[in-house]
Amino acid sequence: MARFKQIETFVAVAAKGSLSAAAQAEGVAPAVIGRRLDALEERLGVRLVVRTTRKLTLTFEGAAFLEDCQRIVGDLADAEASVSAGGVKASGHLRVSAPAGFGRKHVAPLVPEFAAAHPDVSVTLDLSDRLVDLVNEGFDCAVRLGDLSDSSLVSLKLGENRRVCVAAPAYVTRHGAPETLAALASHNCLTLAANANQQRVWTFQQAGEVVSIKVGGSVECSDGAVLHEWCLAGHGLAWRSWWEVGGDIAAGRLVTVLDRFAAPPIGIQAVFAQRRHLPLRVRLFLDFLKHTYAQPGYWQ
Repeated sequence: MARFKQIETFVAVAAKGSLSAAAQAEGVAPAVIGRRLDALEERLGVRLVVRTTRKLTLTFEGAAFLEDCQRIVGDLADAEASVSAGGVKASGHLRVSAPAGFGRKHVAPLVPEFAAAHPDVSVTLDLSDRLVDLVNEGFDCAVRLGDLSDSSLVSLKLGENRRVCVAAPAYVTRHGAPETLAALASHNCLTLAANANQQRVWTFQQAGEVVSIKVGGSVECSDGAVLHEWCLAGHGLAWRSWWEVGGDIAAGRLVTVLDRFAAPPIGIQAVFAQRRHLPLRVRLFLDFLKHTYAQPGYWQ
């Protein structure tokens, strides 16, 4: 029992960020928390945390040990919840990664709602366009768009993302709408800058085949949100995801062009490391995302 209490304390301290915060949550003195950590480190023969008067930092060994401890504590809570009279109740800390733009619009707004529905779950949302290492960086799951290259991860389809070619009505009034893919060469196409030059190729479907069209224009930017704003301002055509521009299309701020050449949609995926038992908090969060994205009219 003492060994498990030490592990629970270690997980709580790591989540709260300090001995005093963990002690306050449990209703004990900080010295009690400190003694448990000391006993755990002595038993293992390794330093897990570096404590100063200002902050607490995990050592390399502590960070590696934390993931296993979080899983153990979470699995026990799930097992107890599954047989308790109160029904299923998720608990523990959930770490989620998502692409910056998509995450800001379609993950971040849902996190407080999920946390409110599951008060024993705390959530960290990391927004980054880099592909995080789920296992080594301690993430429970990640939301990703498109094909998955890492076969060691398990994926769950949350929805579909399609790309559309859009323009502001003012741009179409001045320059007309392209009727063919070849006509893109005579239009100002707003593209991502050189550090992401693969996106200068826009993908469409023609005669049943997926084709890539190289485009260009007078301005480019490394930030997709800026391209979106430029497009709204009437500076050119943009090739954007429906999750980003669906609301603008519904409101008439943007119009789609070349619709008959639209490429097949790609998946919005959740990925997680292969585990025999996925923690309940992760399963419930992914179910929540999938259910929300499936609501009629959500993407508008």
